[in-house]
Amino acid sequence: MRRRNLSLLITALLAATLPAAHADTAWPSAKPITLVVPFSAGGSVDYTARLIATKLEDRLKQTVVVDNTAGAGGAIGVGKVIKSPADGYTLVLGPDSPIVIGKLVNPGAFKYDPLTDLAPVALLNTAPMVLVARPGLPVQNFADFVKLAKASPGKYNYATSGIGTILQLAMELLKEQNGIHVTHIPYRGGAQIATDVIGNQVDLAMLSGTSAIPHIKAQRVKALGITDNKRLPVLGDVPTFAEMPGSKGYVMNSWMGIFAPAGTPAAVVTRLNHEINEILKTDEIKAKLAEQGAIAGSGTPEQFGAFVKGEYARNKKIVETANIKE
Repeated sequence: MRRRNLSLLITALLAATLPAAHADTAWPSAKPITLVVPFSAGGSVDYTARLIATKLEDRLKQTVVVDNTAGAGGAIGVGKVIKSPADGYTLVLGPDSPIVIGKLVNPGAFKYDPLTDLAPVALLNTAPMVLVARPGLPVQNFADFVKLAKASPGKYNYATSGIGTILQLAMELLKEQNGIHVTHIPYRGGAQIATDVIGNQVDLAMLSGTSAIPHIKAQRVKALGITDNKRLPVLGDVPTFAEMPGSKGYVMNSWMGIFAPAGTPAAVVTRLNHEINEILKTDEIKAKLAEQGAIAGSGTPEQFGAFVKGEYARNKKIVETANIKE
């Protein structure tokens, strides 16, 4: 009798797990996958999303629809995905700003917890930034500027594309590490910044690599440093801040990754991670990301999750120290 009861129990347990196992193996056959982009069409986030979506369709043999849900600095799009069923059919391409900065700077708009409400799937890319100086500023390198800034605290300024951006946080960390006071001038977007630096209207600007490189090559601005720990091949003579005595170990890049709602089956997350990593390995995708000033990502979901937590913790310290609020 005991053996019969044990047999029945085992049979019942196996039966209970069959639907879940079947659902995991069947994914993604039920319906198209939606990849939410929390910003408008046409920008770098949208470009990357469509690039990955096309290749993911080919590998999964399933339609991947890109859904631009813009607003509130990315909070609306990310929030939409968090509220979606955790079944692997709704994902979000999250750049750093709405994932590891937004809640720290503007908690009223970013009501979700990015560390618990999202399941990290894959790191798509990282992209170094470049600090540039106006042509008339009497400096040749960042060490020169540090001396200048220390001699006249508050006299000089720097521009970024807005308050609470990764660009601002990158410069604020440099300021803290080097003990200098430089005033932030936030712009609404980055188009006008390069023009104003070239025209000597602002002293410095923290720019994305793609925005900075053409002007550096044309010698319209002075390049003072790169935020990665490796030099950019296209700017081989421009040092990284990590090389400089006052900023040893400094690394701060913008990045993009794919996330699912928390609770998405581990088998689905693992499958997505594998397929995306295979896409990122291709020469075609590496080249297209390089055109955007980005470097292809890699790693497991666990490694990406640890990376996100590290970024959030570092940014929290920067935001608190610099008292950044939006």
